[in-house]
Amino acid sequence: MINGQILKQAVISGANNISNQKNSINDLNIFPVPDGDTGTNMSMTVNAAVAALEDFDGSCAGDAAGITASAMLRGARGNSGVITSLIFRGFAQGLKDIEEVDGKNLAAALGIGVDAAYKAVMKPTEGTILTVARMAYEAGIEAAKYDRDVVSVWQTIVDKANEALAITPQLLPVLKKAGVVDAGGKGLLIIFEAMRDVFKGGEIVKADAPAQKQQVTVDTFAATVGQYDCEIHFTYCTEMIITKKADADDSSKLRAYLETIGDCVVVVEDDEIIKVHVHTNDPGKAIQKGLEFGYINLPKIENMKLQHKARQKEAKQEFVPAKPE
Repeated sequence: MINGQILKQAVISGANNISNQKNSINDLNIFPVPDGDTGTNMSMTVNAAVAALEDFDGSCAGDAAGITASAMLRGARGNSGVITSLIFRGFAQGLKDIEEVDGKNLAAALGIGVDAAYKAVMKPTEGTILTVARMAYEAGIEAAKYDRDVVSVWQTIVDKANEALAITPQLLPVLKKAGVVDAGGKGLLIIFEAMRDVFKGGEIVKADAPAQKQQVTVDTFAATVGQYDCEIHFTYCTEMIITKKADADDSSKLRAYLETIGDCVVVVEDDEIIKVHVHTNDPGKAIQKGLEFGYINLPKIENMKLQHKARQKEAKQEFVPAKPE
């Protein structure tokens, strides 16, 4: 059984682990667009929870999960970040008011998050973070039928996530062509692994100090996004948080509108806010529509074509050909 303090430590460890490895995750990022920021976005999303948990000194696991989910939703960045926040939102819903939880509780709560993530995504695609999370959850539920121990169940979840990640290139041709696994799925596995170690009684992963940029050689050159040429149909990654007005319309109508002007649409809401993510050529229209539902905070618009060009230029400048033997 684990309580709120152990869950808090697990989330912090997961955040540090993804932060330490975010650059390697960025290097895998070619889907849905090769903008090279999946690791950064997931890191920023989970670290929003770390800040919120700083003053939490309670023992209720449900309370820790609730704080985590609320902070992640507000701090979520990018498609991968919003999906990650939804997965952890499942913990908040499944563990609500539970003081101490076992492996069955965790697996069931993960399933709530997985279901929400599939429903929130405009076009759920297998071979992505969704597949990794779903297969991990399904294995965890099966394992909990025989042993509800937290460590045992979560180890099964990690093992299956690893297996699922390995087959993502078989499920998504763009990954197979580039010779990489899914970036979001890899990021989720990294978070889950650090959480497992805390559940087992291990130490929290320490956050690395900012490191000098490593010279890229033939053996270490994994910046796939810099090499992979892909047409980006919608230029602007647009995000915002909408604080809902009292008479706000159903957010499904906002989602339906956004699907007419872009793709990679994710619209998630709780009692107070609507979190929006969309790739579009008309960010102004997205924001204008959002204003119909309330007032907007923290809007973000990034040009993904420029991001991709920058990654290509960076890869060419850093690449060092191997010396002949």
